[in-house]
Amino acid sequence: MPSLARRALAEIYGTFALVFFGCGAIVMDSFPGGRYGTFGISMVFGIVLAVAVTTTMPISGGHLNPAVTTGLLVARRISGADAFVYIVAQLAAACLAIVALKAMVPASVGNLVSWGTPLVSGRMTFGQAIALEAVMTFFLMGAVMGTICSKRAMKVGGFAVGLTAFVGIMISAPLTGGALNPARAFGPAMMSGTMTGHAAFWIGPMLGAVLAAGLWGYVLLKDEEA
Repeated sequence: MPSLARRALAEIYGTFALVFFGCGAIVMDSFPGGRYGTFGISMVFGIVLAVAVTTTMPISGGHLNPAVTTGLLVARRISGADAFVYIVAQLAAACLAIVALKAMVPASVGNLVSWGTPLVSGRMTFGQAIALEAVMTFFLMGAVMGTICSKRAMKVGGFAVGLTAFVGIMISAPLTGGALNPARAFGPAMMSGTMTGHAAFWIGPMLGAVLAAGLWGYVLLKDEEA
């Protein structure tokens, strides 16, 4: 197994790519000539996640998401100490991605969308936002467990994870911003100072990932060794 330092660096690399390109698409959607819409932004997130997970999977496991790391901790696929380092690396990478984006894109453009910060719709209650984020992350975590962690699964890299993220973001983006990942929400929120409803992007994904990890780790894959 690669050293913890190498694994943490891989997590930084992958999470940076996810947040930089994903939030970059959100920012450019507000710029004349952009206009990708929910479909285009969701596709950017899905494709980047698929490639980032595939490229970092042999080194760190391709978590790139504190909720996924927490789920794998529950499923006993990572130690507590390593999980802590992974999550710190993911959060730091998300912040660095927005710093880089702010250095390259006019502030007048990025500020319009708070640099890609997800926001809960005024038509949603806080509980509904948590539930929606939890359900979408539940299936995202299921894709991780069922394709990356399972020894019997077809080896498709991170593309099943990226496809799941794509459809999950498509459904949830109009209502919660489709975070499905505390780091993806944390980076732009911290760098823009927009923390409204931010707790939903931690509680929901963490809850969904833990429930999925419990189902897969202790029921569906219980005959496989961690």
